[in-house]
Amino acid sequence: MHVVKYMVILLTLVFSSSNFFAQDGRPPMESNQDFQRAMQELSNWGRWGEDDELGQANFITQEKRIAAARLVREGITVSLAHDVVQEDAVDTSAYLNREVISVSPTGAADKLEYTGSYHGTIHSHLDSLDCHIMYEGKGYNGVGYEEVEAADGCPRGSIHAHRNGVITRGVLFDATLLPGRATLDGWLEPGTPITYEDLEILEEIQGIRVQPGDVILLHTGRWIRREALGAWPISDGVAGYHADVAYFLKDRGVAMIGHDMFNDVSPSGVGNISLPLHSLALVSLGVSIFDNLDFTEVAELAKQLGRYEFLFMASPLRIQKGMGSPLNPIAMF
Repeated sequence: MHVVKYMVILLTLVFSSSNFFAQDGRPPMESNQDFQRAMQELSNWGRWGEDDELGQANFITQEKRIAAARLVREGITVSLAHDVVQEDAVDTSAYLNREVISVSPTGAADKLEYTGSYHGTIHSHLDSLDCHIMYEGKGYNGVGYEEVEAADGCPRGSIHAHRNGVITRGVLFDATLLPGRATLDGWLEPGTPITYEDLEILEEIQGIRVQPGDVILLHTGRWIRREALGAWPISDGVAGYHADVAYFLKDRGVAMIGHDMFNDVSPSGVGNISLPLHSLALVSLGVSIFDNLDFTEVAELAKQLGRYEFLFMASPLRIQKGMGSPLNPIAMF
């Protein structure tokens, strides 16, 4: 009887252990509890000091920038932004209203004004590390929402922290190269998740290895699909990073991430949390996020050249206390 009892206990421990750990020993990322555990486990709060405003962008050292500059061989530059959207659509939370305010024989001028926030699902922008996304009332390194209210803006970790630009090695992950994932027309269908394991597979396919201080960029073909089929409601789903990619960001020392929508796959597949990677990256890890970039052209060029690494350059506007900035990042081969 005792032998049977101990065997039952042993088998219970084995099966519970196998359920607790995902592939390669990583914890699972499926429930609210998994997300909450990861928020604690992956935290970089205090790692670079209490007043840190860069998070894992601290891995972009002078040496890293010099090494990235050596990637330039052909001298070809490619924009990584999408054209600024100037009309309303079902996937557009706000558009740019461009108004000509004067025309004369000596010249002309126009006025640019967003109908709402540039944050959202359509405009190419960089989120500030702090303040834009908070979890339980706090952003990266513990900045509280009360401090944001008191400062009338982001008191620490604002977009102004990147006023000298983001210059480093960029790595394009072309998810349309994953076997059996993309349509024949070159896009991933909404709701397709890209996991930690998928990024490792893409490293093998593309012959590349992510290193500390890199910016990684995920191409899902969002803009190709939008051009072919028209805009679709975000509620219909978004192809993007699964939240378990947060472990990849920590393991590899990724400085920043980007995507052709808002980075998170939707539905997220993590309990009832809608944008888990946003919180894990910005709040816990200190990894800034580029949203709504356009990799259509750079994916074609990378395929032609046979290399998916390049000099990455981005210059957000110098907005003190700002919580992000529209911008036009550049890849240089």
